[in-house]
Order: sequence, then C-alpha cells, then structure tokens
Amino acid sequence: MSFRGPDWDALAARGAAGLTVTMRRYLDQIALSLAEESIRNYATTLRQFTAFLLDFDPALQHVADIDRYHLEAYKRHLAQRPTGDGTVVSKLTRRQRLRTLRVFFERIIEWGYEDAPTRNPLFHGDIPRRDEPLPRFLDDPTAAKFMRALADEPDPFKRLTVEILARTGMRIGELCALEADAVVQIGDAHWLRVPVGKLHNDRYVPLHPLIVGLLNDWQAHREPPASGLLLHDDRPLSPYLVTRMLAVIAKRADIPRPTAHQLRHTLATQAINRGMRLEAVAALLGHRSLAMTMTYARIADRTSPMSTTPSATRSKRSTPKPRPCPPMPRAPTYGACARTSTNACSATATAPAPPKLDCHFESICETCTFFSTSAEFAPILQRQRDHAAERDQLDRVDLFNLLLDRIDEEKIA
Repeated sequence: MSFRGPDWDALAARGAAGLTVTMRRYLDQIALSLAEESIRNYATTLRQFTAFLLDFDPALQHVADIDRYHLEAYKRHLAQRPTGDGTVVSKLTRRQRLRTLRVFFERIIEWGYEDAPTRNPLFHGDIPRRDEPLPRFLDDPTAAKFMRALADEPDPFKRLTVEILARTGMRIGELCALEADAVVQIGDAHWLRVPVGKLHNDRYVPLHPLIVGLLNDWQAHREPPASGLLLHDDRPLSPYLVTRMLAVIAKRADIPRPTAHQLRHTLATQAINRGMRLEAVAALLGHRSLAMTMTYARIADRTSPMSTTPSATRSKRSTPKPRPCPPMPRAPTYGACARTSTNACSATATAPAPPKLDCHFESICETCTFFSTSAEFAPILQRQRDHAAERDQLDRVDLFNLLLDRIDEEKIA
C-alpha cells in the first residue's frame, strides 16, 4: 500500500528507524480493518509527525520516549505551519492530525506494544473543538437558475451526470462508483442502488423519470463499458470531471460554481422545507443517525416560509394518530401539478417568470416561498388536509391547517 513508499525509508535513514518500525507496524494492523483512503491519511500524519520529531529532537529514537514536551511543541508547530497559499494550517486539519495521533498512542498502549509510552501524552483537551457551521446550499432562486441552465445543456452525458447528482443527493465518490446494473425497477418506479461508500452502507434512492429517460437515451446507442460502471463516456467518470461539468453549467447560469456537496445539501434542505420526514431524508442521504440529518433541519428553520416546527404549529383542526416512517423513502409523486389551475403563484407576476419546477414531493407548491392562496380556495385546501389526515401525513396536515388559519385571519382582518 501507499504508506510503504520511500518516505518511510528516507525517515529511517535520517535516524528514525525505531520510530518508523512501530508506526509501520501500527499501520499494517489498522489496514486490516479500515479503508485504504483512511490508511493513507493516517500514514501522512504519522510521517509528518516523525519528520517534526527528527528536526525538534534528533536524539529521539523510540515512540515510548515521546512525552508532553514533544507534543506541546508539535501543537505549536501545527498552529504556525504555513500552507501553499501562505496561510497557516486550518483548525480542521490540526484537529484531524491531533486526533490521529491520540488514537495512535491509545491503541498501541492498549495493544501492549513494547515501544509504547506508559500513558497517552496527548489529551482530549489538546484537540481543537470542532466547529459546527451550517452546510452551504443553494437557495431556491439560485437552484432554479442552475437547473434551468442544466436543462439547456447540449451534451447528453454531462446533463445526465449532473441531473443524477442534483436529484439524488449522492456524494461525488458514490456517483463515480455507480455500477452498470445500479438501476432497478420496483413496481412502476425506478430506483438507483448507491454503492457502499463513506459510511459503509449501501442504499436505494428513487429516480426521477427525467433521469430514466436521459439514461435510456444515453445507453441506446452505446455498448456497455468494459469498466462495469454506469457513467462512462470516453473515460470513467472522476471527481475532477464532475467538478468541471458543474463549473460549465454554473457559468451558463451566471451563478458561483457549486460543489457536488452543495447540491447534496440543497436537495436535503429543499426536501425538509417541503415536508419530507427527517427519517426519509436520512434514508435518502445514507445517514446513519438522525443527528446528521438534523443539521439540515437547522437550515430549514431559517429558509422555510414556515419558520416554526411542526409540533409548534400543529392545529386543533385535526389530530391523526402517527405511524412509523418506512425505512426507505417513498417514491416521490411525479407529473403535472394539479393545483396550478386552482391556486395562484405570486412568482408569475415577476419578470422574467421563473422556470417550471418539478413536483418532487407532495405539497411542494404550498411550501414554496412564492405560493399564495385566498378564501375561495379554502374548500380545496380542506380536502387536501383531509386527504393527508387519512394517510397519517402529519406534516402535510400541519401545512394545510396553517394555510387555512391564515385565510381565517385574513377574513377577520
């Protein structure tokens, strides 16, 4: 593997033979249970740490002799170390480096290595606290501009690739690793099997019919690629190629270039804003815990036209009994929006008119920031509320109750 390269030999030749033997033994062991990319990152940290020790204390020969004196100096070194662009190493990088070292010491002590210190010289308090910034995402107008530019993309492969990325919330590595048989049909719906990825789990996500059509058109005149991958043009898809595609489409849309992960964040935020349950969003994104998905709920509280939580807005109009959310997100409802003829969208009064949006989720129009209604449509809203109650869709019940309450308030005013 990559950590057995000449860098280790060069460090040993400089006088760190004892240090490198222990570190390479440790890497050999964790390579049996961790992903190769993780091993590469751990090896980089240990090599950099060893190089620092050689410069700071040339007489040091063994890991067992590393103490607080060395670690405190290394912390200062990391905080002052410049990067290629002239800035210092980021707080996140310092956190990752120090966490890797703490785990290294912890494990070799627990495993009883002869060349292990008597106690861990790196404490939990030495590791910078992790920041929790909100994920960056595209707001609705920017996302609409991006999708409109994508719809005008003349290259069928480029459009297919970015449509899948934008409409499934996949990570860029998952997209590039899609296998040729990843698309399956269950009933009348098509699903995409996302391969085992960052969190070591695979999942199925629903495919928009638009993507199914684009994929069928793309494959109709092409032989199955020898690579065994679903997305393969003249060469296999790579993160670099996807990033270039996003740049081209963003330039046409006249917006800053989004990253692949921003599209993932955008899909999650829109899904929550439009009433999709957290459990379903977690299943869609492949999250292992709702704690990860709650990040998007924090965004939704700030971007949704309804800034209160469902529990806070639940009306006395209806109190249906809840039922467990299915383990896999239900396939979205597609087709023309039947409500466009009965409810007015205030956005149509702007110039130019916004592009037509696909109905990915039920009640997507009513959660749109441009949506408006009036008393004449109250019977329709009541029927929609009752329909949601029959299906135990509490979030949709809350939504229609809120709209009906607003109509009542306008009558009083």
